[in-house]
Amino acid sequence: MNGSAPPAPPATKDFLSVLDFPTAELARLLTMAAQIKADRRLGEQAPTARALGGAHVAMLFEKPSLRTRATFEIAVRELGGHPLHLPAEFASGAREPLGDVARNLERWVRALVVRTYAHATVKTMAAAAPRLHVINALSDSEHPCQALADLLTLAEHWGDCRGRTIACVGDGNNVATSLVHAAPQFGISVRLASPAGYELPARVVEDASLTARDGARISTFRDPRDAVAGADAVYTDVWTSMGQEAEAALRRRVFQPYQVNAALMAVAGPGALFMHCLPAHRGEEVTADVFESPASVVFDQAENRLHTQKALLLMLLS
Repeated sequence: MNGSAPPAPPATKDFLSVLDFPTAELARLLTMAAQIKADRRLGEQAPTARALGGAHVAMLFEKPSLRTRATFEIAVRELGGHPLHLPAEFASGAREPLGDVARNLERWVRALVVRTYAHATVKTMAAAAPRLHVINALSDSEHPCQALADLLTLAEHWGDCRGRTIACVGDGNNVATSLVHAAPQFGISVRLASPAGYELPARVVEDASLTARDGARISTFRDPRDAVAGADAVYTDVWTSMGQEAEAALRRRVFQPYQVNAALMAVAGPGALFMHCLPAHRGEEVTADVFESPASVVFDQAENRLHTQKALLLMLLS
């Protein structure tokens, strides 16, 4: 970015799902994010340091957060905006309807970042306020901001991603959904290995297949070794997500064969990366030796949340 002109906005006002942006817009976002990352060393002299022109961005976090909250707040500030944190109680719709919350906010702020349990929450708020840009910072169905960081991380390590393969091992959850939405658009095949009853919904695979490029395929497996064999990256997530704590003991038993350990990584391709959206439970979904190995790019993923979210804010609010 040269700072001479703001980026053109995407066709949609919101980012609730990776599929809200066409592939060309996602590619443009990643190019912007890479430049923003390189420019961060310039501090106040960076071309985007005053891009938001003092705009306010509200953040509504119903779920606890480290990476998402920290990176969005820093992103807004480093773009010359002002973050506004709202009490979590407003995400329930109990005090007043979600639509009314959104319609109030659009009179005061440019964007609303929402981290919530129900995906319906972000959809309701986005629909109610035509001038408010709503960003899904995680819902029970999707985690699109994580997928953006994952794509930037893969591009940094691989360059051209076409023809590569990621094995996603474990729960077919929100992180897996957004990864499947995103990776095939850049020519990356995704293999999913989950125990019976915990698979990614068929609808997610069908929707993602419609936007796959360059021969990328989405395949499902029961045996994690079959999914990981020859893969260029192995991705996993916690076995028990927030809101599922009552299932924790059952999930530990069911998912034990899906632990990413040295033996499983050994069947991946040469130089395969290990990926995790964090937080990680060492000794459960991944062993400490894999997590701390040279193959692990988990903190690259975490760092890249900042840069991709900066680019996202710029695209939506320009």
